Amino acid sequence: MQKNPIIPFILIMAFGIGLIFFMSIDGVGNKAELAATEEGAENGGGEASAGEFDPEALAQGKCIGCHGNSYEGTGAAPALVGTALSEDEVKDVLANGKGIMPPGLVPAENLDAMAAWVKSLE
Repeated sequence: MQKNPIIPFILIMAFGIGLIFFMSIDGVGNKAELAATEEGAENGGGEASAGEFDPEALAQGKCIGCHGNSYEGTGAAPALVGTALSEDEVKDVLANGKGIMPPGLVPAENLDAMAAWVKSLE
């Protein structure tokens, strides 16, 4: 007597469908928590939970893609660590862009704090 080889595949499929079903129920139950997480991600992580601007959080969300994880520079993006630019020049680059860097990555009201943070990198 031969066993039917399709039975294990049907059992695995049924298990997978059940797993997806229960995971989606868990997602519906955590809808408010997920919405709060997504809202924070849309802001680029630029704001701390107390509503204060956090330059490092913004840099982690928007700058490391080009400047690298340790801000040492990669390819065409220069190093932020030990930059030779003055704080005013850094603010100008943040506001208007330069080379491959697009303008407006930092909100205008936070330019001073972001430029000071960039200059503080050693």
